[in-house]
Amino acid sequence: MENIKISWKHFTEDLEIMPEVVVGTVVLYLLVIACTRMFGLKSFSKMTGFDFLNTVAIGNLLAMSAATSSPSLFVGALLIGILYLLNYLVSFISFKSNKIQGLINNKPIILMYNGELIEENLNKTKVTMTEIRGKLREANVLRLSEVRAVVLETTGDVSVLHTSGDEDLEDFIMQDVNGYPELIN
Repeated sequence: MENIKISWKHFTEDLEIMPEVVVGTVVLYLLVIACTRMFGLKSFSKMTGFDFLNTVAIGNLLAMSAATSSPSLFVGALLIGILYLLNYLVSFISFKSNKIQGLINNKPIILMYNGELIEENLNKTKVTMTEIRGKLREANVLRLSEVRAVVLETTGDVSVLHTSGDEDLEDFIMQDVNGYPELIN
């Protein structure tokens, strides 16, 4: 085996940029706090795929600008501000128009209803039986007869609605779920 030589130069080079990195990180962090206060907590929600994308993009820009200075601090701050603004505008327009909301956001889709798997929707969404079983266990489901519905949400999360009694689902909860109305008619 070859001898491995550790060069301390690798760990100590570019130390002169540390003050810039620290100041840049603090400035970007404060910018994210200010934008979140200005545009609201929904900026970091995972309510829709668009919200999730925005959160990932902001985190990536924050990390890249702070750690690598590429993009530069100013460009990173500008891009973060633009992402917050775009997220706010998309949320505002979606709130005002159901038509736009339908264009931007996916609809949740039902995967299981009253203990019965809906194979067609599982195939459409490419959700596996292993994933469904895992989500049922996470939700502490003991019997399939307890399951009222399993829904793949717009964010990619899976919601498991279950009860140990005979309660039915209220229509309000399932109102926008793709495939649900057909099951109760």
